[in-house]
Amino acid sequence: MKKLDWYILKKFLGTFLYAIIILAVITAVIDYSEKVDDFVKNKAPGLAVLNYYKNFIPYMVAFLFPLFIFIATIFFTSKLAYKSEIIAILASGVSYPRFLRPYLIGSVFLCIVSLVANHWIVPEANKQRLAFEDRYVHEAMVASDRNVHLRLSPTLYVYLQSYDYINNTGYRFTEEHIFGTELKEKIMAERVSFDKKTKTWTLSNVVIRRNDGLKESLEFLPEMKRHYESFSPADLREDNDVMTAMTTPHLNRVIAREKLRGRESLNNYYVEKHRRTAQPFAGIILTIIGVTIASKKVRGGSGLHLALGISISAMYIMAIQFTSTFSTKAGLNPFVAVWIPNLIFGTIALILYRRQIK
Repeated sequence: MKKLDWYILKKFLGTFLYAIIILAVITAVIDYSEKVDDFVKNKAPGLAVLNYYKNFIPYMVAFLFPLFIFIATIFFTSKLAYKSEIIAILASGVSYPRFLRPYLIGSVFLCIVSLVANHWIVPEANKQRLAFEDRYVHEAMVASDRNVHLRLSPTLYVYLQSYDYINNTGYRFTEEHIFGTELKEKIMAERVSFDKKTKTWTLSNVVIRRNDGLKESLEFLPEMKRHYESFSPADLREDNDVMTAMTTPHLNRVIAREKLRGRESLNNYYVEKHRRTAQPFAGIILTIIGVTIASKKVRGGSGLHLALGISISAMYIMAIQFTSTFSTKAGLNPFVAVWIPNLIFGTIALILYRRQIK
């Protein structure tokens, strides 16, 4: 590491931190202006609100990480170009790849920090953020999704037409024991309720149908108790925000469980898992694009470079949102969907880099 490397690296990371602080404050103020009525209506304590924004800022920083690093690269490099410092550096015999090295070192360092944050730190912050929103911002959930089918084990399936969270009552419940293609037992109940303390389900007006080869039997019971491993009313609702509050090891366990249950929206979990790794690497790609664009002195100066940088950042965010939606709604492979924007912009970065070397 030479003096030139330390100079560029310090300026690059310093500008990045400055951009984070500015944009984090702006997003927090905008979010507060939108939710202040809910805070007042639900009497949210001041310390709880401060703690909420302590957890809200990591969430926004992680979401806008590519934008932060790209704007920092564009802004700082454009200032170097405007003052003709880059011309002097290259004229002194420093090659363009050598000039680019401190940027790559800085972007790789930020990529590692972002990877650790995305997989462990941000999910923990999201857990507290979502708990606050559920208590002081969002309306309480009244009912579950309708016609929910879940597979609890290789042979056990349950179905519930709907569940009323206020009355703690579910309707049209069915439990099926299927071995291969043969239905061995089917338990049907008009109503069910869940006891949080004992974690047991109470079934009312029960009909039990058993099949044993050619023999079939029916049994009617006014009530019966059932205990299901890792099955509660919370499993009946689809909440995509919940997965953002899971560390990656926890998310892997949930994916394995939901895969067993046959959850139709499983791609949402895979997209979240792969996004946590793909997004930090986008910072390296966008750093290269930013340097190659802003290192050339133009008449528009920093303003033109910033406008171009923000446009490209917006295109990246739109691309990853589009491909993610295509995966969750149209069945595109989640890994491919998340990495497609990196592949596209990585190709752009390579083309721009080759042009600058020439």
